[in-house]
Amino acid sequence: MYRETMNNFPDIRLNLGDYIDAFISWLTEAGAGVFDFIYFISVNTINGINDFLDLFPWWLFIFIVIALGWFFQKWSSGLIYGAFIFIIGAFGLWSEMMTTLAIIIAAVLICLIIGIPLGIIMAFSHRFSIVMRPILDAMQTMPSFIYLIPAIFFFGLGNVSAIFATIIYAVPPVVRLTELAIRGVSPAMVESAQSFGSSKAQTLWKVQLPQAVPTIMAGVNQTTMMALAMVVIASMVGAGGLGAQVLVAINRVDISLGAEAGLSIVFLAIIIDRMTNGFANKIQRHRRVTS
Repeated sequence: MYRETMNNFPDIRLNLGDYIDAFISWLTEAGAGVFDFIYFISVNTINGINDFLDLFPWWLFIFIVIALGWFFQKWSSGLIYGAFIFIIGAFGLWSEMMTTLAIIIAAVLICLIIGIPLGIIMAFSHRFSIVMRPILDAMQTMPSFIYLIPAIFFFGLGNVSAIFATIIYAVPPVVRLTELAIRGVSPAMVESAQSFGSSKAQTLWKVQLPQAVPTIMAGVNQTTMMALAMVVIASMVGAGGLGAQVLVAINRVDISLGAEAGLSIVFLAIIIDRMTNGFANKIQRHRRVTS
């Protein structure tokens, strides 16, 4: 009886999806010039980064990875990271790795350009923070596949759509942690700076941001890892790189290719995670020494 009552829902249809579809269609037509400009900038950015990475011979690229691992952590870590990169090349996925790195670098740079200023504004404006928090919640909890739909509408298939979807999915952590970092600066330090005549801008640049860098770097790390997590999903809209190889392996049920491409993504994730953490720790240690 209870089940029958629950199933007899009133014949009401809320056509919210139709309104969203109409809005996206209107936005695609009205903002065609803007989207074409974004597409042009994005394509040239990705191609520029990819071409720059391709300038390095494989042995020099591996040497740079080893040197960075040694600088940010220790020599053994650098050797391990270099071995990971060599293994990816031995899988025959060197070009795909470079494409994936280009997409991630472009997406993360745009996320930082958007996210850090938004986080700073949220830290200084409580009202703006209240408005942004549910938006960020929705961006993080919405299934990531959903972002591929407007990406295709705005930019068609390809790497630009992949970056668009990746930005929506990956930008919230750096926004949230930037706000948290600025708010977490000691009020005594802020008051001390202001008592010496510092303006709000001077206090931000010379006191709050330097103190907030370690937490902001944690946000950068999370954003980068989330961008890397999107490489397989983004391949569904025509993005190249390692994610495309995973998608091909799924379609062909090719266990060999899937294992190699999947391990390559894991190796990249480990390297990027340890590098960004090492960079944040370096900054933290330098700040402690100089303070």
